[in-house]
Amino acid sequence: MTLRLTEEETEALRRTAEAEHRSMQDVARNAIAEYTQNHRALRDRLLDRIFTEDENLLKRLAE
Repeated sequence: MTLRLTEEETEALRRTAEAEHRSMQDVARNAIAEYTQNHRALRDRLLDRIFTEDENLLKRLAE
């Protein structure tokens, strides 16, 4: 996979990696992992809310 970043994104990534004494790849991979985990958790919370708040409606639709 090739990830193409703007010059600004590359520079921000470089500065973060240098400040944290990590590689740019490590910072990028951790950012992707954090995003996907948070996104999944948010989706699950929203689905739980829908199932709870619309429980009666969903039961009627299933009939």
